[in-house]
This record gives sequence, C-alpha cells and structure tokens, in this order.
Amino acid sequence: MAATKNKGTGGDGTKLIVSNRRARFDYHLDDRYEAGLVLLGTEVKSLRGGKGSLVEAWVKVERDGDAWLMQAHIPEYEFGNRNNHDPVRPRKLLLHRRELDRLHKEVATQGVTLVPTRLYFKGGRAKLEFAVGKGKNVADKRQTAKKRDAQREIERALKSRR
Repeated sequence: MAATKNKGTGGDGTKLIVSNRRARFDYHLDDRYEAGLVLLGTEVKSLRGGKGSLVEAWVKVERDGDAWLMQAHIPEYEFGNRNNHDPVRPRKLLLHRRELDRLHKEVATQGVTLVPTRLYFKGGRAKLEFAVGKGKNVADKRQTAKKRDAQREIERALKSRR
C-alpha cells in the first residue's frame, strides 16, 4: 500500500500553518533560523485549524538571553472557554544559547530585523522559521516588482511558443 501525503504537508514531515509572503518583498533576507514556540493549549488548537497571521510580527532578542515573537496574531480558539488566550500576546521562542548570543550581537551592531517567515508543525510541535532581514527602500521594492513582471512576461512568451 502506497503512503499518502496529506494536503499541506511537506516532504520532510512539516505541515505549513502560516507563511509571511510579504517579508520577501519588504526585506533582504539572509540567514534563516528555526525555533520552537512556547504556546498555550488553545493556541495550539487554533493553529491546528490553520488560523494565524505573521503580517505585523517580529522577533525580539533581549540582553538576558530570551527571544520573543511579538505581534503575531493567533485568534482565540472558537470552542474555548473564558480561559482563552490573548490573540497578540508575546510568545517565547526556544533557541540554543549560541544562536541567541549571535542574534543579539547581530541585531545590536548591524541594525537588522528578525522577520518571521513561516509558522509550521514539525513532528507534532509548532516551529517558527525567521530570517535576519535588512529593510528595502522604495527603489529596491520597485526593482523587485520589475524583475517579477519581466519574469512573468518571459514565461508567458515561452508558453505561447510551445
């Protein structure tokens, strides 16, 4: 009997919940990191339903060695009771000490931002992928849009030729 793949499941056993597509447009993304999330039960249930948003989210690394996911919106669980979670509360990230030290030094000295790019389940646990990003200015954004449009035109021309 052949193994079947679930819809939305990656080949490496990951199930994508939320992707921040806007991040590639607004930032030059460099190094990527994977971190575990400390979540409440109702947050996990809400994420399993495929709900959440990383549009205004960012990662904060403190001097004492903690990393936090800020302004990520995980809506209240619809079947929860009065003990439901706050949708935009700060959520602690789980990283190795070396990674935390490196990230703190990078953010403090180089003036970069830590941008969440994906939220997914891996092996039944919620993970956050974030990248070190440097903000693009308006001209860079226009250039990115021009490249994307030119690539679409090339693909259309090649498709019509076939």
